[in-house]
Amino acid sequence: MRYQLDDLLTLMQVLRDPEQGCPWDIGQGWDTIVPHTLEEAYEVADAIERRAFDELPGELGDLLFQVVYYAQFGAEEARFDFHDIVHTLTAKMLRRHPHVFPDGTLESRRPPGVSAEALQTRQVNSRWEALKADERAERAAKAPSVLDDVPANLPALSRAAKLSKRAARVGFDWPDAKGVVAKIREELAEVEQALAAGDTRHAQEEVGDLLFAVTNLARTLGADPEQCLRGTNAKFERRFRYVEQALSAAERAPDKATLEEMEFHWQAAKLQE
Repeated sequence: MRYQLDDLLTLMQVLRDPEQGCPWDIGQGWDTIVPHTLEEAYEVADAIERRAFDELPGELGDLLFQVVYYAQFGAEEARFDFHDIVHTLTAKMLRRHPHVFPDGTLESRRPPGVSAEALQTRQVNSRWEALKADERAERAAKAPSVLDDVPANLPALSRAAKLSKRAARVGFDWPDAKGVVAKIREELAEVEQALAAGDTRHAQEEVGDLLFAVTNLARTLGADPEQCLRGTNAKFERRFRYVEQALSAAERAPDKATLEEMEFHWQAAKLQE
């Protein structure tokens, strides 16, 4: 027997049932589930980056379960249900893909065997962004700032990238990457000045400015800063584990080794890659 989506929705209803349900699930609410949603999204990203595709169905299921949670909360409060989520998403995707669904309906999709209009990826992306801009314009009366609908709970690097991208769309941006690099140097100099003055609190603030400037550079290069940093985290972990193993082979504990010894093995780890 293979379970279907309706089975999952029924399972959630039972888990949340005041009489039949699970005490933990009954006790959850909008705010308590958010941290789990973020964690599950990162676990999906981690499985993909590790190419652990055998783990991916389970991780995607855990992420889907978060959506089912919110749908149940919405149904209990008579706000919306899972079917409203599906309808809203489908309608939005149809609207954003006029090159695939000319009339904005599933029925208007190209018949089998009929080739698509020769569109470059850049053109498709341009249409997508234009449609998203139209949707934002419709919300402008309620949200007059271009920054208003950037989620506050995003990871800081991702939110910085989105904030700067939104500002760039209305012309608040450097003309090229050289301008961003100059800004990074400026912010680094301010960190150094604060440190020289012994002002740790000011230095911390300037580090934030430096991180924001570096995030802008990633955006300018077309890179996701979160992915850039995750890649560096993985590289650091791989190299440091090599250092630990090399020291262990020499019967040296990391906390007893000198910095010069660790640096020697670190450079060896780099040469291995």
